Amino acid sequence: MQFQSTDDLRSDGPLRYAQSVDFDQPLSLELGGSLPHVRCAYETWGTLNKDASNAILVCHAISGDSHAARHDDDDAPGWWDALIGPGKPIDTDRFFVVCPNVLGGCRGTTGPGDLDPATKRPYGADFPRITIGDMVAVQRRLADHLGINRWKAVVGGSLGGHQVLTWVTRYPDSADTCIAIATSPRLTSQALGFDVVGRNAIQSDPSFADGQYYDRPSRPDTGLAIARMLGHITYLSSQAMDAKFDPDRHDPRQIASDFEQRFSVGSYLAHQGQKFVTRFDANSYITLTMAMDLFDLGDTRLKLMERFDDSDCNYLIVSFSSDWLFTPQQSRDIVNALTALDHEVTYAEITTDAGHDAFLIESDIDQYGPLVRAKLGDIDTSRPPLKPADEAILELIPDDASVLDLGCGSGRLLSALATRGRRRLMGVEVAQAKILAAAARGLDVIDYDLNKGLPAFIDNQFDFVVLNSTLQAVENVESLFGEMMRVGRHAVLSFPNFAFRDLRDHYVRQGRSPKSQGEFNHDWFNTPNRRFPSIADVLEFCQRRGVTVNDAVYLDTTRGTKVSDDDDPNLNADVAVILLSAV
Repeated sequence: MQFQSTDDLRSDGPLRYAQSVDFDQPLSLELGGSLPHVRCAYETWGTLNKDASNAILVCHAISGDSHAARHDDDDAPGWWDALIGPGKPIDTDRFFVVCPNVLGGCRGTTGPGDLDPATKRPYGADFPRITIGDMVAVQRRLADHLGINRWKAVVGGSLGGHQVLTWVTRYPDSADTCIAIATSPRLTSQALGFDVVGRNAIQSDPSFADGQYYDRPSRPDTGLAIARMLGHITYLSSQAMDAKFDPDRHDPRQIASDFEQRFSVGSYLAHQGQKFVTRFDANSYITLTMAMDLFDLGDTRLKLMERFDDSDCNYLIVSFSSDWLFTPQQSRDIVNALTALDHEVTYAEITTDAGHDAFLIESDIDQYGPLVRAKLGDIDTSRPPLKPADEAILELIPDDASVLDLGCGSGRLLSALATRGRRRLMGVEVAQAKILAAAARGLDVIDYDLNKGLPAFIDNQFDFVVLNSTLQAVENVESLFGEMMRVGRHAVLSFPNFAFRDLRDHYVRQGRSPKSQGEFNHDWFNTPNRRFPSIADVLEFCQRRGVTVNDAVYLDTTRGTKVSDDDDPNLNADVAVILLSAV
């Protein structure tokens, strides 16, 4: 069996393109104390333009470094090669990309393996406790050194996501765009527990020597390898592990190791643990995991809103369905705070079995890469053709209105609204392909199931809430209807009329389940419709709910005509569009 991991691309070889800058001014640390001198290692791709407006900061995860991507064909692979490079989502032909090694690391930036000026010995375990904020403070000095006042974007996953969230909350005017992938506002207690066990494995290794092992013949390789083995388990989902190891569970790969290899998963973990110790320092692992564990933007929506309130960037938040280390719910917590603040945000939960590691895997990057590309300004300018109901909706919404489109699909209606200069446009969609298509058009859309209501939005946040050709597919109509009237000052409903004459004829005369053109072109066994309302049903429902029907457009799309009130729309219209407001 070929065991594959994103770590397999990394080595302990020299970073050929790494640069470094020394900052002699002391760095005051958030938890007290200071570092008298800080060195920052970093790599760059592309060319900085004259006004330094095309710079993108890329922040790495806990085991990463400055080598995010290849610089040429002869260069070693980078850990985000599929995302960064010429013509890729982070296009180095357009942007100047900077990736620094974090403070506390072991690949060029000041960390526990460096000499303490006071003792002339490596800091070791005496390296001061640092925070994500301290890492970002060093990165900000690097930005000043490079002449960058505001980043075009700050981008990162996992621990890198914590860094970019710190950038935009600590320095609200620091970036145009924040792209946070597979991350969270804080770690779960479960994730904290894994880090605690990992640190204990290192610190209880007899070779740890209170962190002063640098001049000794042996290092705490066993403890660090176990910590990394444990980490790898958290990066994979149960489905990914079954797929990877079940086919030859009892046929492990034979490698030289003192670790148990009875099962294929054992030889994989042994391989990853032993490989990791060749390129990473145990004290750095302790330092960085502790900084990640201390990271905490808040555990409530109100606290998160307070943190993000002053930021003036737009956001892309990406999570992965099988990631149990940084769960989709944690990303939604961030999104809910941002939407309540009316910040521009796109959110997608990518469906994958890969677990947390998905943000580094090429097939999953292919899924979320177009979202990154669009957020950086390379958008799909095509406009899908409008349906008759869309045209009717556009007639009912004033040009200066803010609009929330529920079940927005690929952005057909929102794209048309955007051309009319409207104020604030946002979509909600659950189908991943449609989310990607809408976001690729530069639209803000969040991945959310309408059957769970609209908890991300506050009262009267939008002038209009639109439910376009979705009413009949919703599980909990009453709940969603109430949410629409709460979030919007007005609501627009577009729905198929199941009392349309052609459908009546199909059922009564032919004795068959109704089937017609357009919205009704489904067989009884594959229809997406849960409900089969008529115009009369919906109008009666609105009356019972105390909602005013301000206007209505009735259409016979099979004949391309409008149906007046005098012509019995409940019989002669196949689509209705009604404008509602609370009494």
